[in-house]
Amino acid sequence: MITDKGLEMSSSSVPKGNITPVQQMIASCSGAIITSLFVTPLDVVKIRLQAQRNPFPKGKCFVYCNGLMDHICVCENGNSKAWYKAPGRFSGTLDAFIKIIHMEGIRSLWSGLPPTLVMAVPATVIYFTCYDQLCAVLKLRMGDRSDYAPLLAGAIARVGSATVISPLELIRTKMQSGKQSYQELSAVIRSALHNEGWRSLWRGWGPTLLRDVPFSAMYWFNYEKGKAWLCQYYNSTDPTFAITFTAGALSGSFASIVTLPFDVVKTKRQVELGELQTMKLSTQVSSSTYYVMKRIVAENGASGLFAGFLPRLIKVAPACAIMISTYEFGKDFFRSYNQKKHMVTQLQPSTDLNH
Repeated sequence: MITDKGLEMSSSSVPKGNITPVQQMIASCSGAIITSLFVTPLDVVKIRLQAQRNPFPKGKCFVYCNGLMDHICVCENGNSKAWYKAPGRFSGTLDAFIKIIHMEGIRSLWSGLPPTLVMAVPATVIYFTCYDQLCAVLKLRMGDRSDYAPLLAGAIARVGSATVISPLELIRTKMQSGKQSYQELSAVIRSALHNEGWRSLWRGWGPTLLRDVPFSAMYWFNYEKGKAWLCQYYNSTDPTFAITFTAGALSGSFASIVTLPFDVVKTKRQVELGELQTMKLSTQVSSSTYYVMKRIVAENGASGLFAGFLPRLIKVAPACAIMISTYEFGKDFFRSYNQKKHMVTQLQPSTDLNH
């Protein structure tokens, strides 16, 4: 918890108009929460529609992604009353929204939100704060090539956040693949460390980076360029909420299309790993991204690498737009807060002298 006194000390330690890393963390944390609240209902409805059209058989898995974080969901048995297998026939998206709210209450639209917040919030805080700090340093050091600072800063920040969060992803997958107590989970992790070493905690790290690092690099580069162009087009000295929202949506859409093949590979590997764990089989599946891509092309053709194009675009674009616009709004709020504190600090001595 950050007190007013703590914020005052932080703001006085930076130049007028700047914000502290703690304030950047608060802004990104708020953005992650708001994004999850807005986007989660869309994926809950999508999964419900999929479940009624193609019922999930026992032992099978699917990936549930609400814009910020992927979740492996395992179908335990035919009588399960989990949120993705709830009764009801839906004729479409709007009908699903209305019936879910009517039959189960509005809270059911946010099923699966707690695990997202537990992981997405710290990952987002690390990612956005590192990006801002790195970008500021790189712009000073790169001189004439400072336009490329967002690209490099975005890539480095994503490597850092993915590396930190990867062990938590593995733990989450194991917990979702079967009901386990924390003692059983601890025993599984200790066994993995004993048999495979520390590297076992970062299984799947490679494909994650192949998808997320290029995405992050392209996203931030295009976002900063798009934001600057829109400000110039509308003769705005500072980017408005609409400008950051539009730039975030467009840059996120472009990056999601380019990196879609790696997202397909990552999803396929996640599902295979979850199914093997559910059936208590060896999890030694091929870790080669090239091998998985080759298998997808052999089974489904080149178009298989772009499966789920429209759902990913519909999901990523609003998530990126909401996240970046709320983050920028939060930073603007703290800049204004710091400026007021700075003015009060400057006026304070003269007030004391008058007394």
